[in-house]
Amino acid sequence: MLKATKVRLYPTSEQQKALAFQFGAMRWAYNFALDWRSSAYKERGERISKHQAQARLVELKAAEDTKWLKDADSQALQQAVMHLDDAFQRFFRKHGRYPRFKSKHGKQSMSYPQRVKVVDGNRLYLPKIGAVRAVLHRELTGKIKTVTISRTQTGKFYASVLCDDGVVAPDALRSVDADLISGIDLGLTHLVIESTGRKHKNPRFLKRAAQNLRRKQKSLSRKKKGSANRNKARVIVAKAYERTSNARNDFQHKLSRRLIDENQAVCVETLKVKNMLKNRKLSKHIADASWGELLRKLQYKAAWAGKHLVKIDQWFASSKTCSACGHKAEAMTLDVRHWTCPRCHTEHDRDINAAENIRQQGIIRLRRKGCPSLLVEACVTRKHFPQLPEKQEASSFRARSSHHGERAA
Repeated sequence: MLKATKVRLYPTSEQQKALAFQFGAMRWAYNFALDWRSSAYKERGERISKHQAQARLVELKAAEDTKWLKDADSQALQQAVMHLDDAFQRFFRKHGRYPRFKSKHGKQSMSYPQRVKVVDGNRLYLPKIGAVRAVLHRELTGKIKTVTISRTQTGKFYASVLCDDGVVAPDALRSVDADLISGIDLGLTHLVIESTGRKHKNPRFLKRAAQNLRRKQKSLSRKKKGSANRNKARVIVAKAYERTSNARNDFQHKLSRRLIDENQAVCVETLKVKNMLKNRKLSKHIADASWGELLRKLQYKAAWAGKHLVKIDQWFASSKTCSACGHKAEAMTLDVRHWTCPRCHTEHDRDINAAENIRQQGIIRLRRKGCPSLLVEACVTRKHFPQLPEKQEASSFRARSSHHGERAA
């Protein structure tokens, strides 16, 4: 398996200057390739490949005006061009926007594809830089593949070390116990609502830090542009945002780890967060909740543990469908937090009912994936069709599940 470990670096003043030069060279190569590809297509309709851009970098090293590129790491320069090509590929697949030019202000980064090694147990050797002191809080097991060096807006240096540990990734469980399958619904008042009824409050990290951020941003806005005091104020604001981001990441890591450890399968709904952010009244709170990042953490933690993360279609009406009898309400506004099913008269908490429906749909999808557990089949049948006698459950499962829009495996 490939696992990345992020470690803190403490370069000396000379090493910081060398890193600043390397960051500048990578930024220049990226911006040059972007300008060349964009202008060639706009002016002549010509498409420039990444191989052409990489070959052009070699030619530029021989030119008089750009011979300073020889002092930059050659492989890191090639990686910068490859990163640009990846950005274009994401844009063509409509997974991102058109690549933008990199600025010397803000976060800086560069990648080493090889030749990085651990020295003396507490240092990382970086080409063109030397051995940099690092806090290796955990052992780096396996072969080092790629190392990405970054400098945050607060001036901190980090290294993300990607290692191949040589261990085959575990296969997902073939037999899943229905009691260890959890459905979760995402919200704003409560960040995660489990099908068991347990709710995890949304810490609202950005809202808690809003007053502090407002005061520091006002101080920054009063500083003269280009002055040393403005730069100091900018760092203060960046540190405040960094603390907020770190607190959110810590909370999500602990929550996602608990969900994966306690269950064999976690069922979640897929959300179009990009579309939801168009709601001007809720966009700030949705961005603060960071649902997408939480799902990403759940996904790779489940893959590491050999467990299932089942994603339910975004159009599935989990909130307005009765989890007891399957009755679907015609409409339900967001202010309705509790409702009673008109068919079976079951009283529902909106969020817990949605989580239970997500769990039931996840169990059906697990059957499609070939999980042969009898506990799963019995649970799905009885939850969806409680009116069936026990002896008819197995024979009627396939036909009745397809009647409700799902085809059993």
